[in-house]
Amino acid sequence: MTNQEKPKKSGLKTLLRVFIVIVFLAFTVCVLSIAGKNFIRDDIKNKTNFIINNSNVTKDLKADVFIENGVVYVSKADINNFFDNTITYDEQYNQIITCSEKKVASLPIGKSEIEINSAITKINGSAKLVENEYYVPISELGDVYNIKVAYLEETNIVTVDSLDRAYSIATVGKDISIKYKPSTISRTMAKVEQGQTLVIANRSEYPVPEGWTRVRTPNGILGYAKTKDMGEVNKIREAIEKKAKIEGKISLVWDYYSEYAKAPDRTGTTIEGVNVVAPTSFRVKQAGKGELTSYVGEAGKKYFDWAHEKGYEVWPTLSNESMADTTKEILRDYKNREKMINKIVEYIVTYQLDGINIDFENMYENDKNYFSRFLIELEPRLNEIGAVLSVDVTAPDGSPNWSLCYDRYTIGKVADYIIFMGYDQYGVSSNKAGTTAGHDWVEVNITKFLGQEGVPAEKLVLGLPFYTRLWQEKDGKLVKEPGTVSMKRIEASIPSGTQKQWDENLKQYYVEYTKNGSTYKMWVEDETSFTAKLDLVSKYDLAGAAYWMKDMETQNIWNIISSKLFE
Repeated sequence: MTNQEKPKKSGLKTLLRVFIVIVFLAFTVCVLSIAGKNFIRDDIKNKTNFIINNSNVTKDLKADVFIENGVVYVSKADINNFFDNTITYDEQYNQIITCSEKKVASLPIGKSEIEINSAITKINGSAKLVENEYYVPISELGDVYNIKVAYLEETNIVTVDSLDRAYSIATVGKDISIKYKPSTISRTMAKVEQGQTLVIANRSEYPVPEGWTRVRTPNGILGYAKTKDMGEVNKIREAIEKKAKIEGKISLVWDYYSEYAKAPDRTGTTIEGVNVVAPTSFRVKQAGKGELTSYVGEAGKKYFDWAHEKGYEVWPTLSNESMADTTKEILRDYKNREKMINKIVEYIVTYQLDGINIDFENMYENDKNYFSRFLIELEPRLNEIGAVLSVDVTAPDGSPNWSLCYDRYTIGKVADYIIFMGYDQYGVSSNKAGTTAGHDWVEVNITKFLGQEGVPAEKLVLGLPFYTRLWQEKDGKLVKEPGTVSMKRIEASIPSGTQKQWDENLKQYYVEYTKNGSTYKMWVEDETSFTAKLDLVSKYDLAGAAYWMKDMETQNIWNIISSKLFE
């Protein structure tokens, strides 16, 4: 070997050693990385852990959960976040009001009682104010939220399981380890002995590789077990799926009667293309603080029987008769709202009705949230008896008492159906003549409901008129309030020889004529204009249509409705 070859071999050995060190360091970093992911502890210590449907939400709590005399307390803010985003503190009666799908509960501050759907019972603990934060005893609200709450003192964990969700368990056949991650090299979270039961805790946000199952131990610890070590999985309950209260499109017609006219006798008649009737059966009682007036009587009962025999659902209308002050008196007081809700439920049960149609108009703008509150508290009571809640609202972006008094987004979330009263674009209070329901105006407002108002298309019902208005002007000014002309009498009300002019934007005919020195104007509502607006239901895939009101229509209109909505 030459002297030159020795340095070369020495250099190669050095490079080899460096390479080995690099590989070792890379391997060490990789191992440490894996170990870090599988062994790092992120347990939440020194506070009660809160697990909802097998998800640990402790880090997301706005205030700590605490236990007092075995009762689990959760802040109102966290109830709002996880269980009821409508929960509220009622200052007038110093109580917390919370709702679920089928329950309305009020908890007086400092009293060990709860009122659920107007029935008062004693409970352990009470709603309370602690350091400027309201707390509710969630472990006493199982019936309200349909949940099971357990406090596991050994691990200081609270578990909450929704009883409408699927629930499966497995009884292990041997002692096994529960891992922090789905990996054999992950740290052990808990030991489970043979014969103990694990809750299957799979959730979409926690992907589980094949061969592993996410579980919850008897003492509430979440982790992973090898599937082959778990034994047979038993399904304790299936998920409860919510079913629509009514299938398919809604086709509703209002049928008017009042204290001055009894319910119409429709014996022997059929209304084609309709599956819901809404007779104007109820109204609020002026200054009645939640009391209602019924126009049902024997004629109304007969009407209900006729409708059910024909297979129609019956959603009678409850009107506030535009009494703003009476409406305010009811909406702003929980006890008055409760009285009215109890009466609605009583009527539905007594007359075996299928739902209710709330028609509150001309409310004060600053009562908007109170109206929403009324609906929030009404809906669970109706869900409990399987009844439909539909709510009539006007077009967005109008005057304070006519349009801005509705929170359409909230109504759209709470109610089963929100009915856009797509008429009176120019109504009796208008200071200029105009159409009752121009196609362009109706369509623009549908897009507002679906867009800026956030109302789901599957809940939006388009209300259409069976009438128009006849306007009288003199010297370019309105002489008096316009007269209402039913669709079936329009042709008879237009003088012979009057020319009709088609308006493509409105998609209706316009007529104008002079009589006795006055100019008369009418935007015609006929089968052509009605069909064009009805087509918007399919164009925007709306929930259906509604019509004001029965006996103002031409007979062929029902064939049009039937073909457009049900064929």
